[in-house]
Amino acid sequence: MAKNKAPMTQAIRELKSHKAEFELHPYKYEDKGGAAGAAHALGLDEYQVVKTLVMEDENKQALLVLMHGDKEVSTKALARAIGVKAVQPCDPKKANALTGYMVGGISPFGTKKRLPVYAEASIMDLKPIYINAGKRGLLASISPKALDEILKPALVNVAL
Repeated sequence: MAKNKAPMTQAIRELKSHKAEFELHPYKYEDKGGAAGAAHALGLDEYQVVKTLVMEDENKQALLVLMHGDKEVSTKALARAIGVKAVQPCDPKKANALTGYMVGGISPFGTKKRLPVYAEASIMDLKPIYINAGKRGLLASISPKALDEILKPALVNVAL
């Protein structure tokens, strides 16, 4: 009889190392489905699904932005909030290299390179947060308090 064993990703390892309480939610990943696809597959409101975006400033310094699945990031507002001239999405290959995760499965936990994390302030009001667990087709539900304790994100108001 086969065991239904959850994958072990760097994100899951980091959550466990911090003794965070979380629950895994696998779903059928659809290419280019994004947060909407994950939300639909799991019967969630897209607002509850937090996407992890890899961006960079004008000096090519990378950063992570955590945003509601149904919102976009105002790059102008983000640049002003963090004190840089400009912010833009990172090239997918660079994002993969920096995080150790494939685009579509990027988690802010357990990234290959430690990057500054900025979170839309209102995601801290969610109970729980559904966020990528380091693999396409796998979300983890976690409390905002645990996310804050582990990542210590700077809170911003940059949603569109």
